[in-house]
Amino acid sequence: MAVMLPREKWTDDRLDDLNKKVDDGFAETKAEMREGFARVDGEVKDLRRDMDERFDKVDERFDKVDARFDKIDERFEALNRALFNGAVVIVAALIGLKAF
Repeated sequence: MAVMLPREKWTDDRLDDLNKKVDDGFAETKAEMREGFARVDGEVKDLRRDMDERFDKVDERFDKVDARFDKIDERFEALNRALFNGAVVIVAALIGLKAF
């Protein structure tokens, strides 16, 4: 069985070495994080550009749909006029039959 014995003393040199290791580790981590964030920022910009292009296409499609609904509205208005005119003719015919 191995027994771990504590060191007799910690020297300033050993603490300085540990401090340098920690600082170096954080410096590497910061550099990696900067690279990662830069890469993510680039990808987000690409996504936004792609989304803008797609939404432009969607806007064009909605313009086409709006035009089709305008045509349908015109057809309903024409049908409404025809039904109203037909009702007027029927009422006039009934009044004409009653007059004889």
